[in-house]
Amino acid sequence: MQKLNRRSLLAGGLLAASGAAAQRKDDAGVTVASYYFPNYHRNDPRNEAFHGQGWSEWELVKQARPRFPGHRQPNQPLWGYEDESDPKAMARKIAAAADHGVDAFIFDWYWYDDGPFLERGLDRGFLGARNNRRLKFGLMWANHDWIDIHPKKLDSPDKLLYPGKIKPETWDRMTDVVIDRYFKHRSYWKIAGRPYFSVYELFRLVESFGGVEGARAAVERFRAKVRKAGFPDLHLNGVTWGVRLLPGETAVKDAAGLAARLGLDSVTSYVWIHHVPLRKFPETPYQEVMDEYYRYAAGASATFGRPYHPNVTMGWDSSPRARQEDAFVNRGYPFMAALSGNTPEAFREALVRARDLVSRRPAEERVVTINCWNEWTEGSYLEPDTRLGMKYLEAVKAVFG
Repeated sequence: MQKLNRRSLLAGGLLAASGAAAQRKDDAGVTVASYYFPNYHRNDPRNEAFHGQGWSEWELVKQARPRFPGHRQPNQPLWGYEDESDPKAMARKIAAAADHGVDAFIFDWYWYDDGPFLERGLDRGFLGARNNRRLKFGLMWANHDWIDIHPKKLDSPDKLLYPGKIKPETWDRMTDVVIDRYFKHRSYWKIAGRPYFSVYELFRLVESFGGVEGARAAVERFRAKVRKAGFPDLHLNGVTWGVRLLPGETAVKDAAGLAARLGLDSVTSYVWIHHVPLRKFPETPYQEVMDEYYRYAAGASATFGRPYHPNVTMGWDSSPRARQEDAFVNRGYPFMAALSGNTPEAFREALVRARDLVSRRPAEERVVTINCWNEWTEGSYLEPDTRLGMKYLEAVKAVFG
């Protein structure tokens, strides 16, 4: 009897401690959403048509080499070059993310006039994983031009493979799929009951509809369909940035005005260097970029007149996407500077600064985005590698777990 009582007391104490920890998480109430780039699976029809059977972006990761003194390449995944469309492989990612304080994956999601691209990591991997209740997922429509940069040849003309501009009928068909296939899933991420949907290139959305008014009308049609499906409304997010990186990108001059005219619910960033040029080649200190980014982020909500979700960037090194046989010179993406000094400790400082920016906001505005779960060819990933293991995930857990 005494043993049973002792066990009951111990269980009660553990439950109380667990409840206290959960309450602390609820009090902070910060949703940590990591971007997920799904180009690490085989048998994508577009990839295979252009690169050959079985190709994925792992091939560029494997072929990367040091390009300057002290340059750490190649980076090797601790879990191996796994196929993210395998539900078992994705289940391990989900478990690691959930165990370390990540609340959601925001999938870079592609849909062109002729249909989807890179969807198998989400459709087969995440949605097929037995533990996908442990993590929310959202979509960022990556509506940028798809250029041949796998790898990019030095000083070569850009080769457009799939244009980001779409027809209005494509938008209507695409948003039907988004609502039926994703928004209605039990694990879809919602803010105040509204499904989160982000647009990467606002200017491209406007271009697709011949102007801001046409784009606003398209957004309103989307909202109406979301309400008809039983949701309070859509939470429409826009990615904002001022520094051109990828070929074909055009920075929006009046991003705040455009966000207002489109009726965005919030804005955020994909990566720090959309706001901070890397001025020192071949490496720019992480701390310098962090400090400049947070000067921008501190006033972004006021500038845009709507919630700005701060971003934390783990690192940057796009050299794996540069053809390794070419000279590595400062010639623009991906022949550009890397970030140096992005240690787990520095990353943790960046997480704390983001948390502090949002901690006193209303509950639905406490969101932090992270670049990225798996941008291996851009040097920004939370997934464990053979050099530092789980250190970056442990930093997330220390701040948000």
